[in-house]
Amino acid sequence: MVWPFNTKGDKQSGTDPRNFSNSTKVIGARGEKLAAKFLRKRGCKLLATNYRCPVGEGDIIILDKSAGELAVVEVKTRSEGQRTLPESAVNAEKQKRLRKIAKYYLDTHETGELGMRIDVVSITIPTAPGAKPEIRHIPNAF
Repeated sequence: MVWPFNTKGDKQSGTDPRNFSNSTKVIGARGEKLAAKFLRKRGCKLLATNYRCPVGEGDIIILDKSAGELAVVEVKTRSEGQRTLPESAVNAEKQKRLRKIAKYYLDTHETGELGMRIDVVSITIPTAPGAKPEIRHIPNAF
């Protein structure tokens, strides 16, 4: 993998290896905002963002009105040029945790007869100025 900075930091571009985790948090937060906007435009009602419970955290909980289902939505965001797609980061361990979060939500909220699924929203942030992010919604991802 080619890093966008040298090991001593790059004062001109503002990239510094010590701030790398900070920049991933910024990219992740931007992705979650983009995903929420994307889902709302498609008729979904946002019930929670950064939903925290004893078994973990779900990025977004939605009511998909068209499908009549609830969904825990995992948002994965990467900068353009990464070697793998963002959604490939949802490994078996993460899937297991998301299932537990979905079960906890159903057990602790009045949801009637609504089913629960797990979606992934994959976002690739372009490096070109003015270019739009690529957003892929994968309903019932696993």
